[in-house]
Amino acid sequence: MAKAIDPQASMAALFGSRLRKLRVAAGLTQAEVGALAHVVSSRIAQLERATGAKPTLELTRVLDKELVADELLVDLWPYVYREAFPDWSRAFIAYSARAAVIRQYASHVVPGLLQTPEYARALLSVGQTLRDAEHLEERLAARLDRQVRLTGPDRPELWIILDEAVLRRPVGGAAVMRGQLEKLLRMTEEPNVTIQVLPFDQGAHGSLGGSLTVLVMPDGTEVAYTEGAHYGQLTEEPDEVERFVLTYDQLRAMALPPLMSLAMIRSVLEADNRAASAPSRSDRRRLAQQQLQQPGGRRLRGGGGRIPRRRPRP
Repeated sequence: MAKAIDPQASMAALFGSRLRKLRVAAGLTQAEVGALAHVVSSRIAQLERATGAKPTLELTRVLDKELVADELLVDLWPYVYREAFPDWSRAFIAYSARAAVIRQYASHVVPGLLQTPEYARALLSVGQTLRDAEHLEERLAARLDRQVRLTGPDRPELWIILDEAVLRRPVGGAAVMRGQLEKLLRMTEEPNVTIQVLPFDQGAHGSLGGSLTVLVMPDGTEVAYTEGAHYGQLTEEPDEVERFVLTYDQLRAMALPPLMSLAMIRSVLEADNRAASAPSRSDRRRLAQQQLQQPGGRRLRGGGGRIPRRRPRP
């Protein structure tokens, strides 16, 4: 007897219930579905019973296609994924998905809506929150999936303020960071995206402790979300939200205007490109040794002057 599933218990349980009904309707065993999706039968059993790791978006798409679910499983997947987050984070994700305007100050890293896959992967790989490689792919897919809304029919107005530290912190290495800076420049070409940079020389401000997001909903109501390295807080009380709106407006006034901000991003990118093309210190040292070993090479004094060759005595 198969274990009874309560679809009301969680979204994962609802997903499992729907998966089992689709499988049974197709006349397939768990092993047969597993073979179609290139996973072991026990993985299908876990999904149907809502135990173990949640399904990745890639696996969900395969199951949806093979079971001819007409996007039913794919539509359920974001809600299943959100259950892995705390209540306040789930609420923020839900608000963000409906917001008409998103205003964000990022103090440490590029916001998820503007991240490249490589940059996002490097960030998500840091820390102790990942269970395994599959969990990493699950979180990466969810983050990138949320970016689709920026170019969709209901795309929000996105206004981003980046702390200068965000531009200069080489997350994932120099090559990944160059790709990320290039994407920032491309995104500013979108009519609904504005990016400003808050330079170091502006000094202290009201959001030094972390990032700040203000969401404006379609009905005009606003919510605020503050986030640090290991916490997040959603604020819905109008009086408290108003304080965060004022803080954001002050940050926007302190930041460089959009055109100057783009110039600064280009400047950092060009500096990185020059650094990438310049030989490293070890390469320069090796080149110098090779030159000294060549005929006619010169030794250098401690002060940098050349030691002339002695002429033979007459």
